[in-house]
Amino acid sequence: MKEITYVIKDAQGIHARPAGLLVKKLKEFTATPTLTKGEKTIDPRKMFALMGLGIKCGESITFTLDGADEDAAAAALEAFLNENL
Repeated sequence: MKEITYVIKDAQGIHARPAGLLVKKLKEFTATPTLTKGEKTIDPRKMFALMGLGIKCGESITFTLDGADEDAAAAALEAFLNENL
């Protein structure tokens, strides 16, 4: 199991464009992702669940990846976060 904690740097937080790209990126892997913000945990491959968290700039989120390709998924996710959020 891999865990990634990230603080959102994008001034608009996670809005529709980066959320759609994030969902698409996570669907490339078989590892099962979860996203936790505060006390809420969701499946970040589901656009409405992701948008429903209302993640703003400066907030901390934690991704957990579990599965056969979790290492590759974690590396791709970290690169995505640093480039897009």
